Amino acid sequence: MHVYFSAGEPSGALHAANLLGALRRFCPEIQCVGFGGERLQAAGARLLFPLCGLAVMGLSRVLTSLHRFVRLLWQADRYFRDARPDAAVLVDYPGFNWWVARRAHARGIPVIYFVPPQLWAWAGWRVGKMRRSVDHVLCNLPFEEGWYRARGVAAHYVGHPYFDELAEQRLDEDFVAEQQARPGVVVGLLPGSRTQEVEDNLPTLMRAAERIHAAQPQTRFLVACFRPAHGQFVLEHLSAGDREYIEVCTGRTAEILQVAHSCLTVSGSVGLELLYRGKPAVVIYRVAWPLLRLIHIFKKSPYISLVNLLAEKELLPEYLTDRCVAEAAAGHVLRWLGDDEAYGRVCQELTALRDRVAEPGACERAARFILATSTAESTEC
Repeated sequence: MHVYFSAGEPSGALHAANLLGALRRFCPEIQCVGFGGERLQAAGARLLFPLCGLAVMGLSRVLTSLHRFVRLLWQADRYFRDARPDAAVLVDYPGFNWWVARRAHARGIPVIYFVPPQLWAWAGWRVGKMRRSVDHVLCNLPFEEGWYRARGVAAHYVGHPYFDELAEQRLDEDFVAEQQARPGVVVGLLPGSRTQEVEDNLPTLMRAAERIHAAQPQTRFLVACFRPAHGQFVLEHLSAGDREYIEVCTGRTAEILQVAHSCLTVSGSVGLELLYRGKPAVVIYRVAWPLLRLIHIFKKSPYISLVNLLAEKELLPEYLTDRCVAEAAAGHVLRWLGDDEAYGRVCQELTALRDRVAEPGACERAARFILATSTAESTEC
């Protein structure tokens, strides 16, 4: 069997890699090619281009990279024409993947969307693109299947692949022990995995940390950076003041969540990791005011946090904003630090929600579906 992958976000490439691992367990001879990142390549895929390096946000940044995306789309189209893969599996990254889906569909390649865009939240009118160019949507959240099916899209609930990754995580016990042996209460700062997210949200997180530390001097803060470049950016930001109570860590998100009392976080898939570990958090997503106005025009979901969407209420305080909300965010953390009963209630609700929805096995279920629905006649699996 021959599968083409397209994943343009770090988290999407991670899910694609785990899906490829599941496919290989069922079909060891499978051939995987496409766009992705280091994790997908390490899992055995042949990368045509490291698409994760082009993860961009905002209209201006998309426009400056437009010529690259056009060139990659031509490359994908030629591959569909010449190599004829048995299926094209798209992972998140809807802006570019819509076009990939169109080209694959036009070439007669079955298209499967794994980790589909959250159209129900912000762009329901785009479901027509899904209906026209995608053969099957593998849904990650329980309510997505019904939403898509009601709009004429073939949808199937498999669960969220992030829980597969979390179930297999192995913590650096030395790091955890070292942090737990140090004095003070740890608050995690999670500024996001995209460079633009880090740049836009880090000032708010830092100001909130200052307010928390001023009120509770025993607190200290661990910043979870996805890339070394993000860590360097944070360190440069810290050099403007004396903040010895803030420590920058790269590639330590899981360990930070393990030792943290609570967190300040940018909205994203890390919310599922917070849920998995039962950690209260304040969710922040700061954008420029023109983009915020557009978001409010198109946004249909009442929440931006995946945890709140699953809970169907604001279990975690959240702020989608164009200004600094450091004071309000710090207030929530200070309340949890000073009120054990309030903190315990949030932890209990997170644990109950996790037990209800955090079911691993999404990649295995998705792999079985892809193999079962493939129209390939030449597979040896």
